Amino acid sequence: MTIKAILTDIEGTTTSLSFVKDVLFPYADQHMQAFVVEHRQDPAVAQLVDDVRMEVGTANLSLADAIAQLRQWIAEDKKVTPLKAIQGLMWEEGYRKGDFTGHVYEDAVRNLLHWHDLGLKLYVYSSGSVHAQKLLFGYSDAGDLTPLFSGYFDTQIGHKREADAYRRIVDVIGLPAQEILFLSDIREELDAAQQAGLKTCCLVRENQPTDGLQHPWINNFDEMDVTAIN
Repeated sequence: MTIKAILTDIEGTTTSLSFVKDVLFPYADQHMQAFVVEHRQDPAVAQLVDDVRMEVGTANLSLADAIAQLRQWIAEDKKVTPLKAIQGLMWEEGYRKGDFTGHVYEDAVRNLLHWHDLGLKLYVYSSGSVHAQKLLFGYSDAGDLTPLFSGYFDTQIGHKREADAYRRIVDVIGLPAQEILFLSDIREELDAAQQAGLKTCCLVRENQPTDGLQHPWINNFDEMDVTAIN
């Protein structure tokens, strides 16, 4: 069956690892305390602080301790939903202020545009919140790329190394799993997607080893011929 939709990861796939790790994460860490304290009365932020308390199982966790926990999760690169949501709100301020723009590889931009013109449906699945995903592509180096995408998924639908998450995504997209191609740089994510019936392809941008890799792999989007995948 031919590919009719492409589901892509962000970090290490459309976007450099260094942008996330050296720009976005440090920005969130450095501004976390000031942001949460300033916005602590905002309903969205107040709810997310409560979500932190629920996550750690301590209902009376102080605001200072909640902030410390958020910063610890950043240091540990935890894929925790309230952290990702707060980061998204913080990054929105950064994008709007022009503190940075969203990095997207030129080959990714070129091929996303091409695939969209071919009529393929494009979706994003990242551990970063949907809000953060839209900001990255909306304020990208290449301008606003959000019109290219038909939908976005984050950890609300499930974790990226669990096959059930991809089954839920298939249900939302509404196409047979074998007509959806998943792109990622992480083997375990590709394994989970494959278990759910999706076609898979690994991006090997950072010279990571390919020994034992059970998925087709490419170095960049220019090397992919979507029409040849079956």
